[in-house]
Amino acid sequence: MRDDVLLTPELATRLAKVSADVRRALGVLVDRRGRITSVILGDARRLYLPDIGRQRGGGARFRGLRLIRTHLGGDALNHDDYGDLSKLQLDAIVSVDASTGAAGDITWAHLIPDNPQREMWRTHSAGHAAEISDTFSDFIRELESEFERKGSTQVATDTDAAVLVYVRLRGDSEHELRIAEMKELCRTAGVRVVETVSQSRPELDPKTAVGGGALEEIELRALQLGAGMLIFAQDLKPAQLRNIANRTNLSVVDRTQLILDIFAQRAQSRVGKLQVELAQLKYTLPRLSGRGTAMSRLAGGIGGRGPGETRLEVDRRRARDRIAQLQSRVEKLRGERQLRRSVRVNRGVPVIAIVGYTNAGKSTLLNRLTNSEVLSEDKLFATLDPTSRRLRVPSEREVILTDTVGFIRDLPDDLREAFRATLEELVDADLLLHVIDASDPAQDAHIASTERILAELEVIETPRLRVFNKIDRVGDEPRAFAPDEVGISA
Repeated sequence: MRDDVLLTPELATRLAKVSADVRRALGVLVDRRGRITSVILGDARRLYLPDIGRQRGGGARFRGLRLIRTHLGGDALNHDDYGDLSKLQLDAIVSVDASTGAAGDITWAHLIPDNPQREMWRTHSAGHAAEISDTFSDFIRELESEFERKGSTQVATDTDAAVLVYVRLRGDSEHELRIAEMKELCRTAGVRVVETVSQSRPELDPKTAVGGGALEEIELRALQLGAGMLIFAQDLKPAQLRNIANRTNLSVVDRTQLILDIFAQRAQSRVGKLQVELAQLKYTLPRLSGRGTAMSRLAGGIGGRGPGETRLEVDRRRARDRIAQLQSRVEKLRGERQLRRSVRVNRGVPVIAIVGYTNAGKSTLLNRLTNSEVLSEDKLFATLDPTSRRLRVPSEREVILTDTVGFIRDLPDDLREAFRATLEELVDADLLLHVIDASDPAQDAHIASTERILAELEVIETPRLRVFNKIDRVGDEPRAFAPDEVGISA
C-alpha cells in the first residue's frame, strides 16, 4: 500500500470481500511505510488486537500504526475501537462497511490534543476510499507536532503529571475542601495535577472505586493529557488497587500512599526514617499479592518482580521480619525518649509543645520565638522530626519549646502508630500551643481534626492556648479572641 494515503480503494475492496465471505470482522495493522504488519480476524462484531505493547514513546508520539478494519453493520466505530485508538495511541482507526460484500462507506478517527470541549478524538466519513484527499503522511506529522506543542505547555519536565480522582460519597459536605487539600498534598509531593475528576456515588465501587466505565473514561482522559498517574483522594482497598492497576496503563496511588511518599521525602533523622519505613511496610504488606506489571505500578515492584507465588511468599516473609525488627527499634527509641523526658521533668523545666494542622506555621513560630533556623516551608509536613529549643521568658525562667509533626484529617492508622514514639513528646508537655491558620477557610475542620488526634493521644486535658496565625491575611475586620486565644502573624 502507498505510504502517503490513509487507505487505498484496492485494499478496502479486498478487505470487504473477504470479510463478507467469512461473515467476520477483518482488520490489518499498517505502518507508516504502507506495510501490513498484522492481519486480525475477529468475530461478527469486533476485533481482538494482538499485544503490540501499551507503553507510550512520549506524550506527543503515536504508535506509528493505523488499524484498518471492516464492519458488517451497526456502528462503524464502537467504544472498543475508540478505546484502542487512545490506549494504544494508534495513528488512526479506519472502518470499512462490508455489509454488502463491496467496500461501502469509510469512517475514520484520530486523536486530537487537549481542547476546551474535552474531546479526545475526531471522526470523519467518506463514501469511498478515493474521496479521502488529505496526504496522510503529512497529516500525521502535523498532528504529532500539534500534540508536542500542547504537551510542552501542559506537563512540567521536573514533576510527575497526574489526574486526581475524588469520589464524593453520600453526605459529604466538605468535598471542595478535601479536593483542595489533596491538591496541596500533590504539590508537596512534587506531583502536577493536570485534571481533577469528581464523581458522586453512594459508596466506592468494590472493584474499581469509580466503576468500570468511568475508569476507562478517566484513563483515556489521562492519556490525552499526557498524565501517567491516577491519584485517588480516598484510601483504596488492596483489591481495588490491583483491579485499577490491571485495567489501566497508569500508576495508581491512593491518599495514604501519597502521604507516605511525602513523609519518605521529608524524613531526615534516623528516627524519622525508621518510622516512615515501618509505616510503608505495614501499608504494603496486605497489598503483596498478584504478579506482573500491575503490582509493579502500584507497589514499586515489590511482589511483582518474581516468577510466581514462591517469590511472593519470600517478599511477604521479609516484609514481616523487617516490620518486627523496625518495631523493636522504635520501641527502644521510645524508651530513650521517655528517659530524656523524665530528666527534663526532674529538672523542673516546663515544656511547651507546638501542635496543629500541617502548614499552619508551627516551625515559623518556633524560629521567631527562639531565633532558630528550623526548616520552614509553605508545604505540608515540612517538619517530621520533633525539634526542641530553649526559650527564656520575661519572668527570667527557661522553658523548652518543642515543634511537632503536623496533623492532618484522617491520618492513616499505620502512620499514626509508627509516629507514636514522636507524638508522645506531647504527653509530658505542660502547655500546648495549638497553632491555627486563621486565613484557611477550612480552619474549623482543621481544629476539629487536631482535637480528635489530641484526644486519641490522651492529652486533651493538657492546658492549651489557641494561636491564630497569619492574621495579616484575614482582612481588615478585627476578630474577637477568647481568653485562651491569641492572634499573631509569625
